[in-house]
Amino acid sequence: MDAHLEIFKTYLQKKVSITDEQFNLIAVHLKVKSFEKNEMILMKGDVSSQGFFVSTGLLRSYSIDSKGKTHIIQFAPEQWWLSERNGLLFNEPSDFFIDSVEVTKAVIMTKDFMNEAAKHVTCMNDLNNKMLNNAIRFMQKRINMLLSATAEERYLNFITLYPNLTLRVPQWMIASYLGITPESLSRVRKDLAHKHFRT
Repeated sequence: MDAHLEIFKTYLQKKVSITDEQFNLIAVHLKVKSFEKNEMILMKGDVSSQGFFVSTGLLRSYSIDSKGKTHIIQFAPEQWWLSERNGLLFNEPSDFFIDSVEVTKAVIMTKDFMNEAAKHVTCMNDLNNKMLNNAIRFMQKRINMLLSATAEERYLNFITLYPNLTLRVPQWMIASYLGITPESLSRVRKDLAHKHFRT
């Protein structure tokens, strides 16, 4: 079996009760795809019919406003999921872009994957519901941070959520995710350094 499917299988087996034989049954609905660094995966306005489980590498979703400013919505490092739900669930055009920040290998699943998988492994329905609830919770926390948290609080939350990304992405991307300027992020990092906080 492909090494990246093995990673996905191990991930699933930590989440739900699924045997190797059951995984082999649902693996026929999966494929592994490689993306070069900075490869565009989804354009705004396209209708997405795929979800991505990152095996190695890093993806991001983002929007670009009328002034050309980038707003990063989410990063997806190893063992994170990323999808554009407008297309995946409602067959509507995407509001966001998705691209690869690093060379990436991802397990690709279609919009029908969970339904097909649940025919063989009923607990996949529970996993799907849990993932949906986690996505809602993630976005609620993200909105609350952007509305009410200080720049320092946002940065501390970022390094808790993405502990290995500060050395993998440029500072402007982190600032974009936090909703602050790169200059403000530099000040936050300096202030934390003065407080003997290791970043």
